Amino acid sequence: MKWRLASLLLVFVVWQFAAMATQSHLLPSPAATLARIAQEMRSGALPFNLAMTLARVAAAFVIAMSLGTAIGIAMGRNQVIDRLADPWLILLLNLPALVVIVLFYIWIGLNEVAAVGAVAVNKLPNAIVAMREGARALEPHYDELARVYRMPLTARLRHVLAPQLAPYFAASARSGLSLVWKIVLVVELLGRPNGIGFQMNVAFQLFDIALLFAYALPFVAVMLLIEFILVQPYERRVSAWRHRAA
Repeated sequence: MKWRLASLLLVFVVWQFAAMATQSHLLPSPAATLARIAQEMRSGALPFNLAMTLARVAAAFVIAMSLGTAIGIAMGRNQVIDRLADPWLILLLNLPALVVIVLFYIWIGLNEVAAVGAVAVNKLPNAIVAMREGARALEPHYDELARVYRMPLTARLRHVLAPQLAPYFAASARSGLSLVWKIVLVVELLGRPNGIGFQMNVAFQLFDIALLFAYALPFVAVMLLIEFILVQPYERRVSAWRHRAA
């Protein structure tokens, strides 16, 4: 943890020296940026827009991971389903995110359903690929053991399938969350009247770099907190049984 803090402190030191050297409004100092963050916090604009972005991230992430997990396991366990769905999966993997966003806004309209749906569809193929690989890597001896002991379906899911799939789910969630963060900003920039992406677009139009930093930095801070407090501990916990077994 101390090395991470030292790395962040170094970034601020370099930032301060760069701002002093350039003396340009295009690179405001850390102090000026913090003052702008405080101003946006007092007005309530920053908490509101950050909450809107986080809500879209959460909704799209839950939808994509739920569907991706179900479809990925089905494809990994059934060859017929895998062959039928694989061309569509390849298409989604290679379809640019911008195309999906624009199509959703045209087909559905400039609303929350289109925004969340576009983000979820962009994340979906990554979740499917990870969970399909996890389903293919399931240990058949555990299935045989469950059948021998006549374990009920719920117990088999909880004690046989879930522990084996958990590391793949964690890896998919970690990579997918970083993808969702980025796409939500594009969605908001193109078609929503609020959110961090929308405010960054406003800052760009005004050439207000301090305002851009004022929204970007809290957003990055929230992402790092979620990564360090929730995602990484969960990934270590669900992978611990493999190290014990080895």
